[in-house]
Formats: sequence, structure tokens, C-alpha cells
Amino acid sequence: MELLIEAIKMDWWILLPIFACSILVVGVMISKWSFYSKNQRDIAAIMRDLNRDLSKNDMTAAQNTALRCGGVIGEVIEEAVRIFSEQKESFSRSFDISAALATRKLERHLTILGTIGGVAPFLGLLGTVTRILFTFKEMAGSSQMGQAADVMSGIGSALIATAMGLGVAIAAVILFNSFQSIVKHYEDDFQLIKLLFLSYADGETPTTQSRYTQQATSTVSRVNL
Repeated sequence: MELLIEAIKMDWWILLPIFACSILVVGVMISKWSFYSKNQRDIAAIMRDLNRDLSKNDMTAAQNTALRCGGVIGEVIEEAVRIFSEQKESFSRSFDISAALATRKLERHLTILGTIGGVAPFLGLLGTVTRILFTFKEMAGSSQMGQAADVMSGIGSALIATAMGLGVAIAAVILFNSFQSIVKHYEDDFQLIKLLFLSYADGETPTTQSRYTQQATSTVSRVNL
């Protein structure tokens, strides 16, 4: 505890930005976790409903399915229905643009976590190295063992900056990788939606379409497990 108090007194100039980084990490974590939770959908059920609507060539029903779904998935489906109705020949390229824009929304603020994960350890090292340099200077001018002991205590407190920087960086990297994994799942869902629409745009038979939907939904079920 004494080392921590001494570190706060002596290294506040570097501990302050590290603490600010930790606040940012917590803020991004709460924001993104809430966003992903609100946008979580049962893609297997949605695929079944879409397949039913598209098999009847009922774009109004497909649009209603998108509205019922809501969230980012619903927005992508709604845009897919519009593109399918207006630009069936260039559906793939137009859909990829819409999916990329949705992915950008899902990835918003994740760069903050990536940046903190890379910078925080160096901030801690900067504070530690700076303190050690000043400590060595004090040791050079110290002639009594008691003062030398105080100097060694200063070196110990200097390491707190590195420990804090590493702690914040580890948390940021774990969250960044976890959220990137969630974004990848959304991207997979976008591709399933795209393939379903393309199966009808290419004029596949109802049997082929039904078989594709069964395969897609079973794949999604295995992924969710």
C-alpha cells in the first residue's frame, strides 16, 4: 500500500493517462456489450421465415420479416429485399456494400480497445524507466544506507506504473478479441442471408432452395452450440 501511495505521488503524470485508458476500456466494454446484446437474433428462425417469403416471391412479407427482426440484422435484410427487388442482376455487389456498412457499425469504437492494448504497456514502461533514471541519480548522491533503502523502495514503486499499464492492456486486448469474434459471427450471418437471396436470384429450383435452407439453418445451429 505504501508503494502505491508513493507511486501516485511521484508518478501521477503517467498514472493519470493509464487511469484514463482504463476508464475508456470500461466505457467501450459497456457500450459494445449492450449494443451486441440488443442486436442478437435467432438467425436460424429468420432464415426459415425469409425462405418461406422468398419461395412465394412475396417481397412485402420479406420486408415485414425484416421489420420484425429489427436491429442490425433486420437492417441488412431490409436492404437485401430492396436490392433484390430493384437490382437483382447486381445483387451480390450491392449487398456486399450494405453488409460492409453494417459491419463498420458493429466495429465502431473497437479501435479504441486495440490502440489502448498496444499503447498502455509502453506508457507504464515510460513511467518506470523515467523513475528509475531519477532513482539512479539519487543513489549516486546517497552516502547512507538508510537513504539507499529509501531509493530501493522508490524503484519498487516505479514498477507499479508498468504493472498498471500491463493490466489495462491485457483487459483491452481480451475485450478487443472477444468483440471481434462477435463481429465475425454477424458477418457470417450476413453471408448466409446473401446466399439465400442469391439462391432465388439465380433461379434455383424449390427443392434445391429448401435443401440449402435446411443446410444453412443446421450450420447456424451447430455454430450457436
